[in-house]
Order: sequence, then structure tokens, then C-alpha cells
Amino acid sequence: MNPEQQLQSLGMALPEKKEKGGNYELAVQTGNLLFLSGSLSYSHIGKLGREFTVEQGYEASREAALQALATIKQEIGDLVRVKKLVKVLAFINCTPDFTEHAKVMNGASDLLVKVFGKEVGMHARTTIGAILPRGAAIELEMVIEVE
Repeated sequence: MNPEQQLQSLGMALPEKKEKGGNYELAVQTGNLLFLSGSLSYSHIGKLGREFTVEQGYEASREAALQALATIKQEIGDLVRVKKLVKVLAFINCTPDFTEHAKVMNGASDLLVKVFGKEVGMHARTTIGAILPRGAAIELEMVIEVE
């Protein structure tokens, strides 16, 4: 199955892309690398450790990953052109004492591996606590190798 068929088999679909919030590009391609600007979890507004549990954060990171996939498709036309997910940088809006960043980010990582398979979808990852735009719970940046 191609990535979008895989999403359908999981009961998911790519969301409509949101408008960008400033003077920047949603993605920049140089050579065969595509660098994505941040993708937010628009329906999860608030902090992990206060408004959201780890389980809800897992869902929020999946939502942000779907937003990123929608940007990728918009930029390169078809998700089958993704050769390798290289790096995911995750920012988590959380309370100062929150320490379960990795468990929250497994939502995005698990989804990406399910959609693309292990060979293409497995990626390097960094997760950081932060204050995020629009109060979103999660923001993801990605670097993708494309054909």
C-alpha cells in the first residue's frame, strides 16, 4: 500500500492545510532534502502535565504528524516520493515538571513508521519542552529525503 492508502487503513486522512502564521515558507527543498516548518496540533491547545495527560499528548503528536504529512504532500505532490524520514524535532508545551516527552512523541513516531514502513519511516528524533505558538500542545519540524 502507498502511504495514503496506509493512512486510510488506519482510519485516518490528511487534514486540510492550515494557513501559515507569518513571513516564512511551509517547506524549503534543497537538493533531495525537504525541510518542514513547524506543524502544530491545532485541536490540542494547552500544556502536557496540566490540561493533557501523556495519552492525550500521544494523540496530539499524531495530529501534528498528520499536519506535517499534509505539508509534505502539498510540497512534493505525492507521499510516495518520500524516500526517508531523516529527523523529527518535537517541541512539547508542558509544565516545568513534565518528564514524559518521549512517550508523547511516540504518537508521531509510531504513526510515521506505520504509514511509511520501518525502512522509510524510522527517523532520528529530538524532543524539547517549550512554550508554543497558538498555545498548541505539540509542534513538529521534519527533515525528509525525497526522490
